[in-house]
Amino acid sequence: MPVASKSSLPRRKAGKPLSRPAVPPKISAPWSLRSSGNLRILELDAFKKLPWLLHGFSTAHGGVSDLDGQKSLNLGFTDWDTRENVIENRKRFQTALGAQKFPLINLKQIHSAVIWPFASVPKEPCNGDASLTNTPGLLLGVRTADCVPILLVDPKKRAVAAVHAGWRGTLARILEKAVGELVAKFKSHPSDLLAAIGPAIGPCCYEVGAELVIQFTSQFAAAADYFDEPRSGEEPNPLQWLNMMPPGHQPPPKNVRLDLPKANRAQLLAAGVHEKNIFSSGLCTACHPSLFFSYRKQGPRSGRLLAAIALKK
Repeated sequence: MPVASKSSLPRRKAGKPLSRPAVPPKISAPWSLRSSGNLRILELDAFKKLPWLLHGFSTAHGGVSDLDGQKSLNLGFTDWDTRENVIENRKRFQTALGAQKFPLINLKQIHSAVIWPFASVPKEPCNGDASLTNTPGLLLGVRTADCVPILLVDPKKRAVAAVHAGWRGTLARILEKAVGELVAKFKSHPSDLLAAIGPAIGPCCYEVGAELVIQFTSQFAAAADYFDEPRSGEEPNPLQWLNMMPPGHQPPPKNVRLDLPKANRAQLLAAGVHEKNIFSSGLCTACHPSLFFSYRKQGPRSGRLLAAIALKK
C-alpha cells in the first residue's frame, strides 16, 4: 500500500466538533441513571445483578467544583480546579458507589497499553492505562473526558478490570491485551466476561486526520469499518486515497471521523468475548456536555469523568 509523506497529511482540526442541539440523552435498558443526592451515576443492569460487585460511570452532575458558574463533579486533577475540590468530589462519588472505605487505585494515565494487576494498594502511583484485580476492597478507576472507558467483569472467577482507551491505546490493542491479562492472571475464560463500554466521544464528533487512517489500517484488517466520511461524492474517501497509484495525485480527505467505541468492541470480539456480553452505552460525551465532560467540546476547562469498579469485601 502506498504511504504518503507525513508532511502532506492534514492535522486534526483543533476547532469545535459538529454543532449539535443540547438535548438530554436517551438512556435505556440495559443502562440506567441512578441519583444519589445531587450526583447521577450511569450503571449497567448486568453488573447490578451481581451482589458482590460495585461499579459506576460518573457524570458531570453534583460535586463542589465551579465550572463556568455551575457546580460539577470533576474527578481529575486539572489546572482550573483545586486539589481539595477533586478530593471532595471523589469522596462523594465513592460514597454514592458504596465504596467510601475502599482505596481508589488511580493510575497515571499515559495513553499506552500498559496494564497493572493489583493485589494491594501500590506504594507509588503507577504509569499505565488499565488495571485488574481479584482482591475485594480495591476500587479500580480510569478517568476520561472523551476517551473510551471500559469495565470488565468475570462473574465466575470474580475478577474485574478498568481500561482507558484513547486512540493511542486502542491502536496498541489495550483492551484486547486486558482480556489476555485476565486470562493469564486469573484463568478467566473470555466467553465468560461481561464488558461495559461507557460514554465516550462518538463518530458523530470525533474528527481526526488521515494519518490515523494510515495507522489503523496498518494494524486492523477491519479498519475501514471504524471510519466514516460523509462527503459530497466528489472527493475520495481515506481508504480510496491511500490505495491510489501513484500517491499524491489527490489531496487527502478532511473531516474523517473515527468510531473509537466500535474499534474497542471489535477488540473484545477478537479476544473471544461473546457479542451478547458486550454492552455499549452509545452515549457521546461531546453531544451531551450537560451530562458529561468533553475535552473536544469544552477545551482545557473540561472536567474528568471516572469509571470505577470493585469487588465487595
